[in-house]
Amino acid sequence: MSLYTILGASGFVGSRLVASLRADGHEVYAPARGEPDVFARDLGQVIYCIGLTADFAVRPFDTVEAHVGLLAGVLREARFSHLTYLSSTRLYDSLGAKGGQEQSSLELNPANPRHLYDLSKALGENLCLTVAGNRTAVARLACVYDSSAGAPGYLSEWLQRSATERIIHLDSSTGYVRDYIHLDDVVAGLRAMSDCATSGIVNLASGENVSNGELAEVFNRCGWSISFSRELPRQSVSQCDISRLTALWQAPRPVRDVVNTYLNTLRWNGTD
Repeated sequence: MSLYTILGASGFVGSRLVASLRADGHEVYAPARGEPDVFARDLGQVIYCIGLTADFAVRPFDTVEAHVGLLAGVLREARFSHLTYLSSTRLYDSLGAKGGQEQSSLELNPANPRHLYDLSKALGENLCLTVAGNRTAVARLACVYDSSAGAPGYLSEWLQRSATERIIHLDSSTGYVRDYIHLDDVVAGLRAMSDCATSGIVNLASGENVSNGELAEVFNRCGWSISFSRELPRQSVSQCDISRLTALWQAPRPVRDVVNTYLNTLRWNGTD
């Protein structure tokens, strides 16, 4: 069995990774933040899940430290066979509909407060690919969701509400569009990237952009009533190319299929 080190093991993605790997009998090292043994032992296959998302704007220094500073220390001092760095498809947002390919040149503005997140992730990517490129890979994650209690994110919270509410009003628009990928598919994709010692950038996404309105249709067909505070045209956003991911593993499950299965399970179990 392989040795894995999960940095950020207490987080949303990291904790599910640890559980999945241990369930399959692998040795997993899940150090707490600041644990000195990180630089004193063999780490094997590292998956770097440390990061901030929702609160990056109010914690700018912590964001840069998480995405760049701590990573730099690992790349400089730690012993590992391969490292996968978790980044984000949000880096394509400023490209509009023309982005979505891993080789796309990014458009980032240092004067834009929103781009603090993007710039820090991009710098982390650059360190991986230029300092230890033959032993590192970058996983650009789309919008990760899960229905488990406490799972963060817009769709995750929507799914959790659906377990107890049949009528749901959301402060958003019908035209809001995102690429959604389930947490279990993220875990499987990351494991495939690590086990194959992948290099370069891989979009960890479904490859399909789905609007709020389209998701609401699934809920409504299953017996829920979904409404939004705004009716706006469908957004034009980048569509992620997932050809590298499918060559390594497979295409993730379409979000509408996952949501439909989850809602029908709620109905069959009588928990709605």
